[in-house]
Amino acid sequence: MAPTKKLIYEIPLVIRVYDDGSVERLAVSPFAPPCLDDPVTGISSKDLVISPNVSARLYLPKLPHVGLNKLPILVYYHGGGFIIGSAFDTWEHNYISTMVSYIKAVVVSVEYRLAPEHIIPAAYEDSWAALQWVASHSTSDQGEDKEPWLVKYGDFNRVYLGGDSAGANIVHHMALKTGKEKLPNDVKILGGFFGCPYFWGSKSTPDESLAYKCWMLASPNAEGGIDSPLINPFVSGKFDTGFGYKRLLVVVAEKDELRDYGLKYFDAVKESEWDGKVEFLQLDGGHCFYLLDSTCEKAKVYMNRLASFIV
Repeated sequence: MAPTKKLIYEIPLVIRVYDDGSVERLAVSPFAPPCLDDPVTGISSKDLVISPNVSARLYLPKLPHVGLNKLPILVYYHGGGFIIGSAFDTWEHNYISTMVSYIKAVVVSVEYRLAPEHIIPAAYEDSWAALQWVASHSTSDQGEDKEPWLVKYGDFNRVYLGGDSAGANIVHHMALKTGKEKLPNDVKILGGFFGCPYFWGSKSTPDESLAYKCWMLASPNAEGGIDSPLINPFVSGKFDTGFGYKRLLVVVAEKDELRDYGLKYFDAVKESEWDGKVEFLQLDGGHCFYLLDSTCEKAKVYMNRLASFIV
């Protein structure tokens, strides 16, 4: 008779980790299949593999006519504290589909590896690989290795990054990386948006918060722990604004425990010598409430703001 596995780490209602290395994710939603030309929205979606570690779901808005001008490209990173979430689940699919109906962009929703099976920096590595892959489509070559939706419909002069929660954290690091390293074909990022960004530090309630527990599971070896610059961009005393874009939208939710860090981030950018433009929006709700109900009135405020930002 096989020995009973023992629970070694748990975040109630979110995740359980066992001593045999197995992981049980509790806060999940079912897989949502992609759909070409959805009968209700007209939005098309499809899944593809970028590399052995990285995949994505692509979205294309309903096209009114064949001669449509090129569309903005949004590279999007989902949330979940680096330990849960998927580009392919029902919550994410419905949310991105709603977003696409507003912003009228080609969206690449990235599926990156999760902790604790793949601890940080795996999520950042996968996110960078996905961004490089997108940028590689900016030539007119339509070879077999090229994704036709990006080549035919994507405007590589209007590439944006976006993400919610941990995904917003990823956007921050991708923006810094593109400020230091060139993307294929020297593609530039025009702007980025954060939804309820996941930043934290030891000056907050360190041991009891969900934010703390997720980070320590996702990045147990990070130098500085909860004050690693990966999760606390303020810890060094010098806020880095070496971003590879010139436009940023920071969105926070009033009842979110991460709100203060999002506000602090906005203030730090605004007060820095960065020569870009930063915008701010506060919504009435809890952490990423719009993900679970992307069609509610409060979510529509967010969607309309994104539609005016991604142009």
